[in-house]
Amino acid sequence: MMTKPELPGRAPRGEGIPTALDGLLVVDFTRVVAGPACTQTLADFGAEVIKIENPDGGDDTRAYEHAEIGGESAAYLSLNRNKRGIALDFNNPAALEVARALIAKADVVVENFSGGVMKKFGLDYASVAPTNPRLIYCSISAYGRKGDFALRPGFDPITQAESGFMSLNGFPDGEPVRTGPPIVDMATGMSACNAILLALIARDRLGRGQQVEVALIDTAVSMTGFYGMAYLINGNNPGRFGNSPNGSPTVGVYRASDGPLYMACANDRLYRRLVTDVLERPDLVTDPEFAHRKARTANKEKLRAIIASVFASDTLEHWMAKMKKANIPVGYLRTVEEGFNAPEVRDRHRLSKIAHPTAGSVPNIESPVHMSLTPTVDPVAAPLLGQHTRDVLSKTLGYDDRRIAALAEAGAFGKPGNTG
Repeated sequence: MMTKPELPGRAPRGEGIPTALDGLLVVDFTRVVAGPACTQTLADFGAEVIKIENPDGGDDTRAYEHAEIGGESAAYLSLNRNKRGIALDFNNPAALEVARALIAKADVVVENFSGGVMKKFGLDYASVAPTNPRLIYCSISAYGRKGDFALRPGFDPITQAESGFMSLNGFPDGEPVRTGPPIVDMATGMSACNAILLALIARDRLGRGQQVEVALIDTAVSMTGFYGMAYLINGNNPGRFGNSPNGSPTVGVYRASDGPLYMACANDRLYRRLVTDVLERPDLVTDPEFAHRKARTANKEKLRAIIASVFASDTLEHWMAKMKKANIPVGYLRTVEEGFNAPEVRDRHRLSKIAHPTAGSVPNIESPVHMSLTPTVDPVAAPLLGQHTRDVLSKTLGYDDRRIAALAEAGAFGKPGNTG
């Protein structure tokens, strides 16, 4: 029987502590992963992020199947913390008026619709920049906003496949493997956040905003890293190496008598410590077949078999203790459950529970970014669909109750109840 992990409540950040992005207004037209990941980081550090959703179901991730609590999915909750949510039906002229009014007041707009959608509704950069020249307008897409592929839809695993990134993952005798988590989406979200922050710094110097763009395919290509660079240098198509980059026999997964470990002895100094201080096989240093890195790579299968037999002779804790004493880079090969309950995670207070209007409380995974003077805000759970519509229109745009009621009557917010 599965049991949910016990999570602590989160300690508040304290009164009077500044935030890095206080006063920054972000209008968020994004959904799924890359865009929401970007805007969540901005929200975590104090920006006011207004998430605009389609009244008919909202963000696609609301319906993702990983897990659900309080009527919201794990995917949606993990990507939309600290945002205020409103629902607008873009097919309704009254709703578009609200969207344009928010953009006119915004510092940042982020969108990741398919190509041409924002232009269709008159919300593209060229349409809105004249009324807000200091606006930073960030577009996130699969293949960019220009060129032959600008209108082509695409998702994380497609760009993993098409860029060559996926061809680097897996084992030599198997098919390419996509990463489990959507790593290209997440990295694109980080790049979008960086681009926005760079544009804000430039705005302070130049006095005006600009359009910035990030594309999944560009991110995927850049993430081939030194493998991609090596191909450009020597023309050799890189392959898959499983858990051992370049087939290194001293990097990868090994099994003790009662469980797996992952070690990374990537240079001669670490290798010598491994075989002498841990494995107690000094002959693996003096033997010409293993004395140097190139020799070890040439004889990798032979060396791997020797190392594997030694590790298999004793317990995991025996080897972990010896390797840590010798300062060898090594780690337990953990499941998500084991990792989330490990002291390396728990001691850093990465996990907590926060209040939620329908679930009572929901789990929270903290931002990985730490700032000493301007830490993250106290986390607020991702909004229900349309939860803050009335609040945003009243406080941000200054609309009175009569005007909000008229918009609701005109169908700007979709079905009744989407005004928060």
